Amino acid sequence: MMIAAGVVATIGALLGVLLTVLTLPGLWLILLVALVCTVWQPDLIGMWWLVTIAGFAVLAEVVETFASAAGAAKAGSSKSGAVGAVVGGLVGAVVGTVVLPIPVIGTIVGGVAGAGVGAIVVERGISKRSWRESWTVGKGAAVGKAISVVLKSVLAAMQAIVLIVAVWTGWPADGAA
Repeated sequence: MMIAAGVVATIGALLGVLLTVLTLPGLWLILLVALVCTVWQPDLIGMWWLVTIAGFAVLAEVVETFASAAGAAKAGSSKSGAVGAVVGGLVGAVVGTVVLPIPVIGTIVGGVAGAGVGAIVVERGISKRSWRESWTVGKGAAVGKAISVVLKSVLAAMQAIVLIVAVWTGWPADGAA
């Protein structure tokens, strides 16, 4: 049964990375798989491994939430423009998936473009900035969103590596060396 749990954990970890690249909640799938495998086989993964896996998920969400807003802010955005970038990124990812149904590409392009458009619309409409200023803020938001997708995917890969190492190395379940 330990081998079966290891296979399930490995497949779940790899699927989680793929979902994260698609800007779906793959990080949380990896954590869920780790928790389920721990309940199923209590000696498979220790508490420190689970805390580390959960920590990667939380860190990645924080990075994603603030990256497009930080990109917009660095380009001179107002607070409302930063919020527009975050909302635009979420809406854009959904729209991009539908409008450009190429796996991974549509979601990422939509999220990046949406962050930029969201910041531009808010800066121009609410903050009453010029088109040039709004465009600059939009570019900053789009770059921030693109960076967040890459960083979140890297953190998902790190999370998956931790889970796979935890289930296959035979290290003690309590995480001690």
